[in-house]
Amino acid sequence: MIKTTAMLLEELSEYGSPKSKLSRMAKSGEYFPITKGIYETDRHTPAYLLAGSIYGPSYISFEYALSFYGMIPEAVYTVTSATFEKKKKKKFETAFGTFTYRDVPSEAFPLGIRLLQEGEYFYRIAEVEKALCDQLYTVSPLPNTKELFLHLTENLRIEESELKKLDTIKVCEYSAAYHSTNIKKLCSLLRRL
Repeated sequence: MIKTTAMLLEELSEYGSPKSKLSRMAKSGEYFPITKGIYETDRHTPAYLLAGSIYGPSYISFEYALSFYGMIPEAVYTVTSATFEKKKKKKFETAFGTFTYRDVPSEAFPLGIRLLQEGEYFYRIAEVEKALCDQLYTVSPLPNTKELFLHLTENLRIEESELKKLDTIKVCEYSAAYHSTNIKKLCSLLRRL
């Protein structure tokens, strides 16, 4: 269970020095620091369940979400998340794993996000179409749909059969919010597949 320093100090208020008690509890393994001011009570909590608490507002997207949905064959160990108006990429190395955050356009940020629950944890993750749009937003503009197709199938190693499963209408609706030629080309490509 994620807890903030303030929550823990309140729980430990009966001790003479709640901060010292918290420090001892962290050293003894009762609490595990994630980042400054945030602790986890279970050392074995999967990293993706913690991503939204570390930096936000954010949702899991990019390579991690594409792997989550089985779109790309590789396992992705860094939890990649989308933010907006943060202006620069952020990276956190923690005992739970590596977390990276990068901006997508503010207009696109709220589209196509699922809220999932696992036990006591809730987390936000992009739908597969949104994760692919976020990923293509980070790539330099590709000259045409043929190059885009090669990028998707060779660089990202997405099977053509997986591309055909995508909801073309969603991708085309999302493309207006990105103002990205790559996503406009993706809309055109999917219409032809």
